[in-house]
Amino acid sequence: MQTNNFKEKVRQLQNKLYLTAKKCASRRFHALYDKVYRDDVLFEAWKRVKANKGSSGVDGIGIEDIEAIGIEKYLTDIKAELADGRYKPSPVKRVMIPKPDGSKRPLGIPTVKDRIVQMAAKIAIEPVFEADFRDCSYGFRPKRSAKQALEKVRKACNNKGYYVVDADIEKFFDNVNQDKLMVLVEQRISDRRIQKLIRQWLKSGVLYGNILTISELGTSQGSVISPLLANIYLNTLDRLWEKYGLTHGILVRYADDTVIICKNKKSANHALNLLRYIMAKLDLKLHPKKTKIVSMWDGKEGFDFLGMHHRRMTTETSKGQLYKETYQYPSRKAMKKMKAEIKRNVNSRSLLVAKEEDLIKNLNPKITGWKNYYSTKTNERWMQTLDWYIICTFTRWYNKKHQRRNHMSKVGFVRNSIYEKGLKKMARA
Repeated sequence: MQTNNFKEKVRQLQNKLYLTAKKCASRRFHALYDKVYRDDVLFEAWKRVKANKGSSGVDGIGIEDIEAIGIEKYLTDIKAELADGRYKPSPVKRVMIPKPDGSKRPLGIPTVKDRIVQMAAKIAIEPVFEADFRDCSYGFRPKRSAKQALEKVRKACNNKGYYVVDADIEKFFDNVNQDKLMVLVEQRISDRRIQKLIRQWLKSGVLYGNILTISELGTSQGSVISPLLANIYLNTLDRLWEKYGLTHGILVRYADDTVIICKNKKSANHALNLLRYIMAKLDLKLHPKKTKIVSMWDGKEGFDFLGMHHRRMTTETSKGQLYKETYQYPSRKAMKKMKAEIKRNVNSRSLLVAKEEDLIKNLNPKITGWKNYYSTKTNERWMQTLDWYIICTFTRWYNKKHQRRNHMSKVGFVRNSIYEKGLKKMARA
């Protein structure tokens, strides 16, 4: 298997499909299945699945096991299964992931084989739907990010966005109407073999313990294809909002996380009513307690979106003039999550034997990631707070390690030590 030019060939394929779809909004694609098991597509799919890591599915076969078998042989077998029509997905393994509030979120883990095939299918069909997706959608799309969505929200709020509809779709991934989803897929893809693949993944079921459950609703959180299917489903919302909702407010969507920025309360109420109407068309509901209209006018209220809290606050120019600006800083939930991660990586009992340098080495990538995402021109105070928390956590670790009763003694010494040894800062230097 010659892999040198595979990435470029995949890029060319996707570009061709995108331009073709963009040229004609009504065109249906009937010959995509053979693209799924092309050598270059399968190899690129494998690379992406490997990069995403993740544990094994119901078959117990992990990334390392496949590498031991031989990647070329494994992909050749998958290609043969797909070409002959013998491929059948396994049930998704359900695991429960703890949430910060103490509850648990269900996550579905497909087998590595299914993840590879799903990724290959995603490579083949995503450009077709990308041609239809609207600018208001930012989640799980090429060349789009949460940071871009946050910037859109910030600018909209600063531009007389005094009221915000903070919407929460109730159990979105569990309640997607599979039949309606397939109708939306079929509007662009007439290839029945691709349609069959997607239906198989939707109907493959969830294995929790020894119990297999097959539902007529939903798409599994954790599967490779689910974010794309979610965007296909919610593109109906984006299209209808573009047609009927722009007079009410600016919609910004990241997967199922949605906010609408409006200029006044009347527009916000109209926006919320229209949103409820569209959700009903999609057989979805807005969470009655988590969906609300937030007044940004006087800075007394704010809202959370993509891990950031948004609130209008008074700021001062260099000439002493006061004005209102939308501040973005880590939400309480995000701060709590970051602090828990810092504590887990520094001050857990199992790490008392570790070296300070090793703790710093493990923590630095996380600090860099957090800083890249959360750092804004308006949140320096919150970044300093996290820096101080890191110092205190290292201090507690140091004093426990040296069996000191006062866990906050030597704080100045520890601070100098960890920064001398290369610990990164959250706040700007």
